[in-house]
Amino acid sequence: MTNEKTNVMRVLDSKKIEYKSHSYEPDATMSGEEIAEILGESPEKVFKTLVTQAKSGQYYVFVVPVTGELDLKKAAKVAGEKAISMIKQKELLPLTGYVHGGCSPVGMKKHFPTYINETAEEYDRVYVSAGKVGYQVELSPSDLLRVSGGKYADVII
Repeated sequence: MTNEKTNVMRVLDSKKIEYKSHSYEPDATMSGEEIAEILGESPEKVFKTLVTQAKSGQYYVFVVPVTGELDLKKAAKVAGEKAISMIKQKELLPLTGYVHGGCSPVGMKKHFPTYINETAEEYDRVYVSAGKVGYQVELSPSDLLRVSGGKYADVII
């Protein structure tokens, strides 16, 4: 694979944030755990980006370990909403500019309130999608927090 720059990498470059990019041959059936294995990392350090919508109509982004499952009740509580649900896969690209499996909390079309599961704080480096299937970026959790405008929260089951 070529080492092309994704939109996420361009955003990180523009904000002078240090990161390392990783690419791999994607497979449509690949799980987050399998991606972690390819990266040679513990799955707890590899995060997936989930986009939700509250009853109020507001969208929220949650960044959770690939081994974790978003707790919709906790998510609604931290967002100050009555209820939250996952958006439909077909809504992802028009809303964020990213496809399923390549969604990143960095560089979405619009900024949405973002919550990163608090376990990210336990690590020096974490991985998130680089905005394209088969690409990941490795960066410090504090830089991820800063560039995503996020907050740490306990949002997994």
